[in-house]
Amino acid sequence: MDHLLAAVDLGSNSFRLSIGRVVQDENGQQIYQVDALKETVRLAAGLDQNRRLDDAAIDRAVAVLERFGERLQSFHPSRVRAVATNTFRVARNTEEFLPRAEAALGFPIEVIAGREEARLIFSGVVHSLPPSTNKRLVIDIGGGSTEVIIGKDFEPALMSSLYMGCVSYSRDFFPDRIVDAHQMKQAELTARREIEVIAKQYRKMGWKEAYGSSGTAKALYAILTECGFSDIGITRAGLGKLKDRIIKSGQVIPDELPGIKVHRADVLPGGLAIMIALFDELGIEVMHTGDGALRVGVLYDLLGRDAAHDTRDESVHQFMKRYHIDNNQAQRVREAALAFFDSIYASDKEHADLRNALGWAANLHEVGLSIAHNAYYKHTAYVLDNADMPGFSRADQQLLALLTLGHQGKLTKLESMVRNRSQWIAILCLRLAVLLMRRRTDIPQLPLSVSVRDESIVVRGNQAWLTKHPLSDFTLRAEESEWRKVGFSFELLEF
Repeated sequence: MDHLLAAVDLGSNSFRLSIGRVVQDENGQQIYQVDALKETVRLAAGLDQNRRLDDAAIDRAVAVLERFGERLQSFHPSRVRAVATNTFRVARNTEEFLPRAEAALGFPIEVIAGREEARLIFSGVVHSLPPSTNKRLVIDIGGGSTEVIIGKDFEPALMSSLYMGCVSYSRDFFPDRIVDAHQMKQAELTARREIEVIAKQYRKMGWKEAYGSSGTAKALYAILTECGFSDIGITRAGLGKLKDRIIKSGQVIPDELPGIKVHRADVLPGGLAIMIALFDELGIEVMHTGDGALRVGVLYDLLGRDAAHDTRDESVHQFMKRYHIDNNQAQRVREAALAFFDSIYASDKEHADLRNALGWAANLHEVGLSIAHNAYYKHTAYVLDNADMPGFSRADQQLLALLTLGHQGKLTKLESMVRNRSQWIAILCLRLAVLLMRRRTDIPQLPLSVSVRDESIVVRGNQAWLTKHPLSDFTLRAEESEWRKVGFSFELLEF
């Protein structure tokens, strides 16, 4: 059945909303765009010297998100994904601003890591291109960061996110909009220093086709072709001619550059300097443009989740292999933890995301054993909080880290991190499951049941089983003092 999905891309320069219709045909499921909104926000321009967003930038962002929110009012939360990129990552007051932004949009906003942004960009671009077996280089120069990816088919092989963008470079090197040869050279050299760190690896892997996505690449392509500076796409010679034209004029004058959009003029010099540096450092011959970008990648990622092909499941599977997880033990703990969770929340859809996180946390709770047995749960939490996990947002990873950190040890260490009662309950379920499965053997029928009302936890245990397992009985009774310290009562009753 056809249905709609929505992606919100909160970039450092522009905010975009894309709505796609999912259609099942002989080639599988395809997404066709039915509506799109784009507004220039220049969020990165609102960062002060202390990397705090100023009130004007925040007000601009909130106003746009309110308009997007009106368009999305009829959408179920499972059909909308909003992702925020570099400026949200680096701003020191993001935690203050984010709740206001989410309230304006009406949906959660995920602040994604640079490599996750790169993965989604690659997916978006290749989904908009004809099929090819060639390796493809995809470059996205955003407002605050630049993503560089090499991949084949739909799989990225190399991904990098560099801290440079058209808004930040235009602000830093051309603050008064005056463009001269000296400042352009400084911008290019600064960009080349960023790129040279990855250049050798990318040149070694190589590629057959190069594509640029998003505003800077599309603007450059339009200007070069309409001005007659290139007739085959973006080329080094064409970029040089454009640079000379702008320097001769002393600034970007839209009337002199057919193909440019007026709102792009202020940030074109920074984007041009970065693109020239990329061509020089990576040895790019010619670059074409791809229609897809981050927002299209987000739509296809949503489609995967909707069709039970969630990228996050694959990431968890890969982590289990990488860290040599005992699959049987992970399965035992997962089944027990989810059974406890379901007995408390039944089929409550409101907690579906938390249930997913609990299952993944159960699968990965022993990651830290590959580092050290002593306090391994701390190592697990650190890895899950800081590793590159495709499909997971920063908030997703923080939740996994919280759940795994809490599955053993003192609960008071979590008080500053737990956001709500439901997260405490998920931690309870994982702790009980790990406790039960300590012997690493199958238990045909769970000897415990759990119920929670307000801040009262009641665990009912099979008397015969508890008598036969004195260590488990002792550990369960020790939980009473731990939960009392964080505001819950905990009672173990025998039946």
